[in-house]
Amino acid sequence: MMTPSAYAWTEGETLAQHFESRGVSRRDFVKFCSEIAVALGLGIAAGPRIARALESVKRPSVIWLQLQECTGCVESVLRTADPTIGDLLLDLISLDYNHTLMAGAGAAVERAKQSAMAANKGKYVLVVTGSIPTKEGGIYTVVGGRTAEDLVKEAAEGAAAILAVGACAHWGSVQAARPNPTGAVGVRDIIKNRPIVNIAGCPPIGDVITATIVHYLTFGRLPAVDREGRPLFAYRERIHDQCSRRAHFDAGQFVESFDDDSARKGWCLYSVGCKGPATFSPCPIFQWNTRTNWPIGAGHPCIGCTEPNFWDTMTPFYGRLPNVGGFPVEQRVDTIGAALAIGAAAGVAAHAAATVFTQIRRRKATHQVPETGPETENDDG
Repeated sequence: MMTPSAYAWTEGETLAQHFESRGVSRRDFVKFCSEIAVALGLGIAAGPRIARALESVKRPSVIWLQLQECTGCVESVLRTADPTIGDLLLDLISLDYNHTLMAGAGAAVERAKQSAMAANKGKYVLVVTGSIPTKEGGIYTVVGGRTAEDLVKEAAEGAAAILAVGACAHWGSVQAARPNPTGAVGVRDIIKNRPIVNIAGCPPIGDVITATIVHYLTFGRLPAVDREGRPLFAYRERIHDQCSRRAHFDAGQFVESFDDDSARKGWCLYSVGCKGPATFSPCPIFQWNTRTNWPIGAGHPCIGCTEPNFWDTMTPFYGRLPNVGGFPVEQRVDTIGAALAIGAAAGVAAHAAATVFTQIRRRKATHQVPETGPETENDDG
């Protein structure tokens, strides 16, 4: 139906057979599965189990709706100059409907979508990029004569899993920024009776999408998510705590302007607006373009794009966040020592209270999708 690859699936062919036909060795396939296992937080030992689960997969169907968006999410996921196995996996399963990538157009592709959804009802993966406009009867995004809201509701009805990819599908993104003229909302504001995973970011990282899909194919269910519906394996930690420039923050070494000597030395970007201390994302670990680089690595501060409402809450993007705690390394040790002595007693009590608070918060925030698949992460080898 779509032709992003010159190596189409053969009827009845498994994923392992298909990779073999494309020259992917068993060693490389298991290595890929081991890397995904680490990304999912399962440990490298889970790699062979993931490989066994994926080997028997037969062309999972994906319906990909693009709504009110810039198409940057599709670019992030699919653009590649040298396809990796992860790229191949995405390429192979994102094939039944995506109006940007399909060779056809008009009524023919809409009929093709209907046929694919009917043939795979209850089994296909629904991927949504873009927000859903709700004002004026949803007229701001119409595809094939139908509103975005109508299309999402129809596709969600027969989906086995729903991935809302990118900030627009997550919560509306720039279209939902004040004053939100189109009434833009995310998928979870429209679909309330189905499990949804939000792959946050503007754009999101393609490898996170790959890992989420691999988790679904391996365990038959979506991964555990936080209170924003983001998979915990990817969005559990703050950028600030994983940042390669964190040592400069702790040392009190900050870039004050983008052309100063500190910028050339690669010091911390907090003073020029970095939102890393308030942003949960795996950007420092996964990075973009086969782990070539990421915004902070290239000298630009994080703008907090994985957080909801960041266009309103994180702007001005080059404005400094309120004070973030930490001792500059240039501080005299006796000054630090005195501060530590004063704070130690209070710190013990505060830590105890914070621990209790965090445990309660995590229990409330973490939503575990009901297990329906044949395996769980805790299954033995």
